[in-house]
Amino acid sequence: MKLVSAHGAIPVHIISGFLGAGKTTLLKQLLLQKPADETWAVLMNEFGQIGVDQQMLPQDHGFAVKELLGGCLCCSSQLPMQIALSRLLSEVKPDRLFIEPTGLGHPGQLLEQLTEPHWHPHLSMRALVTVVDGSRLHDPDWTEQNLYADQLKAAQIIVVSHTDTMTEADQVALKQLQHAYLPYQQLWLQSENGELALKQIDLLYQGSPRKIQPLLRTQQQQVGTAPAEIKQLPYHYVESAQGYSVAGWKLPKRWIFDFFDLLDLLCEQKNWLRIKGIFHTNQGWKTFNFNPEQFNYQSGEEGIDNRVEIIYQSEREWLEFENQLMQCRIDADK
Repeated sequence: MKLVSAHGAIPVHIISGFLGAGKTTLLKQLLLQKPADETWAVLMNEFGQIGVDQQMLPQDHGFAVKELLGGCLCCSSQLPMQIALSRLLSEVKPDRLFIEPTGLGHPGQLLEQLTEPHWHPHLSMRALVTVVDGSRLHDPDWTEQNLYADQLKAAQIIVVSHTDTMTEADQVALKQLQHAYLPYQQLWLQSENGELALKQIDLLYQGSPRKIQPLLRTQQQQVGTAPAEIKQLPYHYVESAQGYSVAGWKLPKRWIFDFFDLLDLLCEQKNWLRIKGIFHTNQGWKTFNFNPEQFNYQSGEEGIDNRVEIIYQSEREWLEFENQLMQCRIDADK
């Protein structure tokens, strides 16, 4: 499907947050700030099969709202999100887009998808917003959940909602939370009843530096030539943040790998902190989630591509690993 936007790459805002944090309330107030001569679009995701949030948004002229029900559009295997977004851009041609993932979602994964090279001409990602319920900051059963922490770490802007009902314990917990997340250099804002000026969150996304480049073996063959712009798979990338580095590969979905050869290769690696991957294998789609204490792998849902990431601290030459990875391929196009 051909993508068409009215003015080139359109501003895109992800409004994330845990269940009941106030995402939809904030979104309603932001939509009220739409200029009369613009068309805005909203892509919403609810985990269940019955849509409710869409009915809470203003239905005035100039808004296009699309819902995805069931599952989480943050997950890399959710092809419906890719299709729904493409259709929304092609049919509505919005001037600005808001995306509200389910409160059970991982917005960092969604942001990763939307910053892929093929979206660059169409989407201008804005700072990822996570809404936090200020009146529940005193509750460790709420704040100590891994998903809650994942949403905070992914955010460039954190909006504290329900500030009018915060207790003294909540205020103390807020200061502690802000101190704990100082290394992430986030912008903290407060909002009552979702009231917030669009200009306060209309900031360009500032991601960790990711160097996307051709596969290392391809680079080796092209010594002395200008590097080509990466517009599609396969490609290799490296990104660094807070003293850690990630070496990653994204490969076409049609490529098929021998499961046991792949498993042996991943298990043989040394001096890594984390290995994550999803592959189309001769045993079906498999996910890998390794940490130094446990090597987990299991059957997974169909992915949008083959991918692997290795998190490390010590510098390493990755060409040998890539060559061994390519040797695990068994598809007819090899």
